[in-house]
Amino acid sequence: MFRFLIKRLLLASTTLVAISIVTFLLFFAVPSSPAWVMCGRNCSPERIAQVEQSLGLDQPITKQYTDFVQGIFVGRTIDDAGTIRECEAPCLGYSFRSKEPVTDTITRSLPITVSIVGGAMVIFLTVGVGLGMLAALKKGTVFDRVAIGASVGFASTQTYTLGGVLLLVLVYSTGLLPNPHYTPITENPLDWASGMLLPWITLGLINSAMYARLSRAQMIETLQEDFVRTARAKGLSPGVVNRRHALRAAITPIVTIAGVDLGAYLGGVVITESVFSLNGIGREAAQAVTDLNLPIVMATVLLAAFFIVTMNIIVDMLYAVIDPRVRLG
Repeated sequence: MFRFLIKRLLLASTTLVAISIVTFLLFFAVPSSPAWVMCGRNCSPERIAQVEQSLGLDQPITKQYTDFVQGIFVGRTIDDAGTIRECEAPCLGYSFRSKEPVTDTITRSLPITVSIVGGAMVIFLTVGVGLGMLAALKKGTVFDRVAIGASVGFASTQTYTLGGVLLLVLVYSTGLLPNPHYTPITENPLDWASGMLLPWITLGLINSAMYARLSRAQMIETLQEDFVRTARAKGLSPGVVNRRHALRAAITPIVTIAGVDLGAYLGGVVITESVFSLNGIGREAAQAVTDLNLPIVMATVLLAAFFIVTMNIIVDMLYAVIDPRVRLG
């Protein structure tokens, strides 16, 4: 397993380096000067020249990339119109639009996205997987048909539609729930949970549909495997067969998809954050694209790539724990 982990870490490092190079080249993909894009349309030529010099844009591209990578690990110094600003590691750049290091923007936005994704995952893994497994065990019954019918309905619903309806009914019409907002969990856990409840329900219900159908299909297929029939032939009770044998094998593909989804969602749930006006990573990235705020675009792309690569490694390691038939090497 140790050799496998080393190989995966080397592959992940190579992937992240390649993504960082492509992302860094976004600076030079815009039709005008990157300094003009970052500084804004009202900047004078003198100010644009200052931005180019402070960010090293007058240096060769290889030198600029080296400085960018160095800033991630050891930090760098930014000259903002004569004001020296220290960008501590990990320094992902400096936004002249918001007048702050990109790391500060990420630090402010990431807890919001993590809060949304964490609560939603608890809902759609619990409800989706549980519903799918029960539907598989009761295949062909009324419960099975109702469960799958409901999952198809929610899968066909868009986030902005369900979120808008829930806002209208539960917040604006009845006042049963407060308007979605973010409060740090360390300050007030109850207010944190109540402010995140609607995003959790919206994202959780829509994703529960996919996990319900996937878990049902996997469980039905697993129940027909030879090792399950052997366990039944040995006289084991249906509960033991389902929990200790069938469930373990059926859940492996679900872990794969859940890990990839978690990594992708941590990179930003743009629509959910936009519907509920929460300034998470996804909404910040979307706004940065609109404003051509390239340092934030670069940082969010790198962050999303890091989460996805990391979750893929974790999922691969979990395979050996969940399914004893898997050997890592």
